[in-house]
Amino acid sequence: MNRRMILRMIGLALLMEAGLMLLPFVAGLCYRERPLAFLVTAGLAGLTGFCLTRLKVKTNTIYARDGFVAVTLIWVVFSAFGALPFVFSGEIPFYVDAFFETMSGFTTTGASILNNIEGLSHACLFWRSFTHWIGGMGVLVFMMAILPLSGEHSMHIMRAEVPGPVVGKLVPRAGDTAKILYMLYTGLTVAETAFLMFGGMSFFDALLHAFGTAGTGGFSTRNNSIAAFQSDYIEMVISSFLVLFAMNFNLFYFIVKGKIKTALQSEELHWYVAIILLATGAIAAGIYSLYGTLGETLKNAFFNVMTIMSTAGFCTVDYTEWPQYIQVLLVILMFIGGCAGSTGGGLKLSRVILLIKTSGADVKRTISPRCVKRVRMDGKCVPDNVLTTVGTFFFLYLFLLLGCTLVASFDGFDFTTSFTAALSCISNVGPGLSHVGPSYNFADFSTLSKVVMSVTMLAGRLEIYPLLILFMPKK
Repeated sequence: MNRRMILRMIGLALLMEAGLMLLPFVAGLCYRERPLAFLVTAGLAGLTGFCLTRLKVKTNTIYARDGFVAVTLIWVVFSAFGALPFVFSGEIPFYVDAFFETMSGFTTTGASILNNIEGLSHACLFWRSFTHWIGGMGVLVFMMAILPLSGEHSMHIMRAEVPGPVVGKLVPRAGDTAKILYMLYTGLTVAETAFLMFGGMSFFDALLHAFGTAGTGGFSTRNNSIAAFQSDYIEMVISSFLVLFAMNFNLFYFIVKGKIKTALQSEELHWYVAIILLATGAIAAGIYSLYGTLGETLKNAFFNVMTIMSTAGFCTVDYTEWPQYIQVLLVILMFIGGCAGSTGGGLKLSRVILLIKTSGADVKRTISPRCVKRVRMDGKCVPDNVLTTVGTFFFLYLFLLLGCTLVASFDGFDFTTSFTAALSCISNVGPGLSHVGPSYNFADFSTLSKVVMSVTMLAGRLEIYPLLILFMPKK
């Protein structure tokens, strides 16, 4: 293992984080605050990062194991330093709470321990939402977009960090792929900010909610989340952009390159649109009597389908007061999550499709043993090793989900609370049901539960394998 290169990458990440912390510092100055906590943290991160980058390395090559370990450690260190401004400012004085909030931000989970969000300074509000934007596409992918990293083996980094069962390059160099992804990501963020400002939001609120939408994280500047703005226009803008950010970003690249037909032929996209339409219709049928008008019913149904399926977790209503079957449907959407290659969490729709198709093929082989049934995706045969990996990932996902549920249950909450809190963390959703529903938060969980949930968030965001490889002995 190239330990010195990994430490040097951690140093580069800390230098980058130190630079990024100057943005909330400036935001605080603009609102006549004294955000010295960010300046102090930036100094500590910068000094630590500088020392690590002075390490001499024999080779810049990063192999698969090195890439997975580097990604995991950088996310942990990034969150560890990212939590310090909350502690130094006294706005989240308990470090475990600050770490939970920061990890929730970087992993785009959106679970919070804060009871009074509006009591935070503008600097902390900015940093809290900005963590969504940084983590949405990936810390290392962001580094690759602005720094030359790891030569020809940099693809190992993208495979460790970009969500989905298969990661490919849009162009021959992985660094150029990262630049293209961030150009698309930034362009959509700017566009949403403009649309939200047109709807009456201030620039600060519009930008921070665009950060939360882009990363599908869901942190808001208001205690009542999106409901505080009481605007149908704002709700529709956010839900529409959630549709885009939960799609595979490769499709946007094809569209920009004029390959619209190729993008529209995506099988995952067809499933994605079908699930959105069916879920919206099913929920609308159950809540029509609560809202009376078709427009209001469809708006609330569509917004909550998108905020849950995209794993953003923004709130406009308390869906725990809706009929029971709708709550079960929303839990299913939490499992599914967004598309591969999106900023959404969950199992990823492509994996769900492959699991369904593999199950169907196995049933047919059981009935007709001589039948040769290959699983296809987008008209191409899926290699057996990919199907095996998807099945293994599903098992590990359920194993971690149940383990986190067990730990959460020690705090004395009911099963629905413990289970959906764990599901919310591993799927990076944010809100769950019962005592972690839209009207509550994670503040009442024990320190142990918050630490375990923080690890679960990271496992969900990095899709389990990088975290496991960190603890695997080298042969």
